[in-house]
Amino acid sequence: MDPKSTAVVLIEYQNDFTTEGGTLHAAVKPVMDQTNMLSNTIETVKRARAAGVTIVHAPITFTEDYHELSPSPYGILKGVVDSQSFRKGSWGAEIVDVLKPAPGDIVVEGKRGLCGFATTNLDFILRSRGISTIALGGFLTNCCVESTMRTGYEKGYNVITLTDCTAALSQEEQRLAVEKNYPMFSTPMSHEDFLARLPAAGTGSERASLPAA
Repeated sequence: MDPKSTAVVLIEYQNDFTTEGGTLHAAVKPVMDQTNMLSNTIETVKRARAAGVTIVHAPITFTEDYHELSPSPYGILKGVVDSQSFRKGSWGAEIVDVLKPAPGDIVVEGKRGLCGFATTNLDFILRSRGISTIALGGFLTNCCVESTMRTGYEKGYNVITLTDCTAALSQEEQRLAVEKNYPMFSTPMSHEDFLARLPAAGTGSERASLPAA
């Protein structure tokens, strides 16, 4: 895998999800603990960045009154409004300290819904940098990560889902997404398997098992 054409896309690693006191943290904490996703992501970002992989942050933010959304939101976005999550300028909307963007990282702006591509310039950024492989991690496994995965697949990217760098609202949702949906639209793998395919982190024989980007 060529680091120059690879990006790790971090979806909504924000305090409202990741951190004690966040509005949605209690809901995702059991699966976060089970997958060890935050520590795994920290390791992935550190080693991938050192190998020359592009790191992309894709946070979601809204105004205080959520006027970007329908006056009567439903489904997952109703949950965001009801919990007063991801309000721009709030502590909860900030990217968690342990994954603060480093110089050279890219922060995608404008995410207002589920798919990381839908209301942002993510596709333009990736193509401008010659990125053809994207490795996805974040929240929720079966929501924003899955939505971004599906769009990336349809746009022709080589999509990798980092299964132990994701978390959902329940073990059942986590398992079903990883086991049933991810293989249809991506190459699911652990963060260790992904890192083993980077030149600085694995052997040639390990890297050879994944098609070149």
